[in-house]
Amino acid sequence: METTQTDVAPLNLDLRGIYETHLTVRNLEVSLNFYQQKLGLRLARMLSERRAAFLWVGAPQSGMLGLWESGSAPLGLRLHMAFRSSLQKIETMCQTLRTQDITPLDFDGVSTDEPVVIGWMPAVSIYVKDPDGHSIEFINYLDEAPAPDLGVVPLSIWTKRKPV
Repeated sequence: METTQTDVAPLNLDLRGIYETHLTVRNLEVSLNFYQQKLGLRLARMLSERRAAFLWVGAPQSGMLGLWESGSAPLGLRLHMAFRSSLQKIETMCQTLRTQDITPLDFDGVSTDEPVVIGWMPAVSIYVKDPDGHSIEFINYLDEAPAPDLGVVPLSIWTKRKPV
């Protein structure tokens, strides 16, 4: 679905990015292990009495992920979020993730050995699932002209194409 611009003037709020996001998790300890031990996020604050934890994303105070234990509810949400990373890290991330027994996924959620490029942006990315099934993306915008007609392609195909 394409978005259209409205005639309403936007507020000048000087927004510069997303500072914090939250996920509900079934088991706080399992999720903390994934985000700390496997992805390398650092604990900012633990609220044991509330079954919540906050992790720094990047340098302290640059971004935060909140994890809130919801327990064994029969229904749950599966959400998506993306972490910015360098192109060099994303290019080797499939191998890095596998060393932590994390399956790298392409845009369609299929196991892959290379990142994909989302042509309309363009941005290179790789996806994983956390222990609760949330979709976690690692992304880096490319300093190249967009190619929306390509859709989403493996990085190897993107680099071999002839830009128009």
